Amino acid sequence: MTSSALPIGPAEGADGPPQIRPQTHVLMFSGIHLGRPGTAVATAGLIDVLARVGVGEHAARATVARMTSRGVLQRRRRGRRVYLSPTPSARTALEEGGVRAWQSPVNRTWDGRWTLLGFSLPESRRADRHLLRARLQWAGFGMLQSGLWVAPRAVDVERLLEELDVLGHVKVFRANVDAPTRVAELIEDAWDVTGIARGYREFLARWDRAEPLPDAPDDLARQLWLHGEWSLLARRDPGLPVDYLPADWPAVRAEHVALRLRAQYEPVADALAAELVEVLDVRQALDDRHDHE
Repeated sequence: MTSSALPIGPAEGADGPPQIRPQTHVLMFSGIHLGRPGTAVATAGLIDVLARVGVGEHAARATVARMTSRGVLQRRRRGRRVYLSPTPSARTALEEGGVRAWQSPVNRTWDGRWTLLGFSLPESRRADRHLLRARLQWAGFGMLQSGLWVAPRAVDVERLLEELDVLGHVKVFRANVDAPTRVAELIEDAWDVTGIARGYREFLARWDRAEPLPDAPDDLARQLWLHGEWSLLARRDPGLPVDYLPADWPAVRAEHVALRLRAQYEPVADALAAELVEVLDVRQALDDRHDHE
């Protein structure tokens, strides 16, 4: 699993919670509360978590089964109970995806340089081409024209694409825009700026309130919905230079609201999750903690 594979569904309507896929809720819970190796949650506990965000038991069990078969979750039995945790590769992808999601979308310090990437893959490698495009989109690239992609910052392309076996078909440059090209027009060509702005406005309509999601059962549910929807926005927004965007660019306000609510929900959500999360491998957890000290 890679960070480009986060299966996040679209948000619809501002009156209720965003429509987010069950597997995305599992990924958000895993990334926030099962980040330390050795930690896990019982199957019944994860089903309880999904029930808080409106996922029925049948759909929850089907989601767990699919994610286990795809190597995203792993099972471990202790006595009569089955515990679930992210696989090592999924845990790494979740950590990277979390960093990507919570990077500031407001690019106020752009140096004027772009990462330009061109590629050509034969028709026989159509699946690899699809994966390459998905990875580029996750990393903030926009398509200028067929086979030519651009990002408004430096990108470690070797690391980004190291698992795809396509580096021999890729050419990468760091470049500046020159006349007659206009930066604002380039941005409009490569990204759906109107769609990105609409996403932030829908986010603000839902969350920029005195009491967002008042019908949610608790702050753990609100936390999962918030992180899920914000991750969707981060997936679409490459961090375009704010000087070339509308003066009322809604990402500025949306980021403020998201960070405030993230901190607001964290204490109660962490306490609720702590009642469900267990440490199954104490040695692994301790080794990981020492590695980070």
